[in-house]
Amino acid sequence: MPGKLLVVGTPVGNLGDFPPRAVEALRGASVILCEDTRRTKNLLAHFAIFQPTERFDEHTETLKAEAFVARIEAGETVAIVSDAGMPVVSDPGFRLVRMARERGLRVEPIPGPFAGVLALVASGIAPLPFTFFGFAPARHGERLDFYRNLAELGHTAIVYESPERVVESLADALHILGETTEVTVARELTKVYEEILSGSLGGVLTILRDRGKIRGEITLVFGAKARPVEEVSEDAVREEFERLRAGGMRRNDAVKLVAEKFGLRKNDVYRMLL
Repeated sequence: MPGKLLVVGTPVGNLGDFPPRAVEALRGASVILCEDTRRTKNLLAHFAIFQPTERFDEHTETLKAEAFVARIEAGETVAIVSDAGMPVVSDPGFRLVRMARERGLRVEPIPGPFAGVLALVASGIAPLPFTFFGFAPARHGERLDFYRNLAELGHTAIVYESPERVVESLADALHILGETTEVTVARELTKVYEEILSGSLGGVLTILRDRGKIRGEITLVFGAKARPVEEVSEDAVREEFERLRAGGMRRNDAVKLVAEKFGLRKNDVYRMLL
């Protein structure tokens, strides 16, 4: 009988977030694939998990995926973990999962923390819809294009950034999104020095610039690009709202669609209608 592929989430910081199911799953694996075997072995030792490990990162995934799929076909249970959080999402594993699915093999996800969602739910920024972008580009020009694409979405966006580049990245975001756009900077999530800094893009950028050196893993949550209410005619808002209501749409749904169309917050739409 063929084996299976376990996609196992690991803590992003606090070891207390490692669920018992994940521990048992890794104890039953034939081999555990890791981005950094030294880092993962520290986690495994803490939970008395002594299965063999092998390096499996962005540099080796293409070379090794076929061999591990063959081992699953032969009946082994192969587990993959990342250094922190869920594999595949901004981490290695996609090629392996894809290949296993194409061969009809069982792929079993074992839930774990995801820094992007942790930052989102603590941000106070509208949660839905949202788009997760992974890491912003390192180069200035590419990053500006990145934020232009983000701005066109018109909804919440989650971005990973390095502490060394976060100030430059936020400066580029401000240039595209405007200083009044909502942003949350979540740093060292679930760790001792966890910080969740929220406010306007201009205000948060000023705070971080004044700090000098910044440390820790960082997740950014951007609200939709701010648009001054003055640019939108109250008559246009009322006309669109009344059109939707005349078509039978519920009040709350109509307000939501009007807000999305004109790039406003729902509270702004309610105020203009009143």
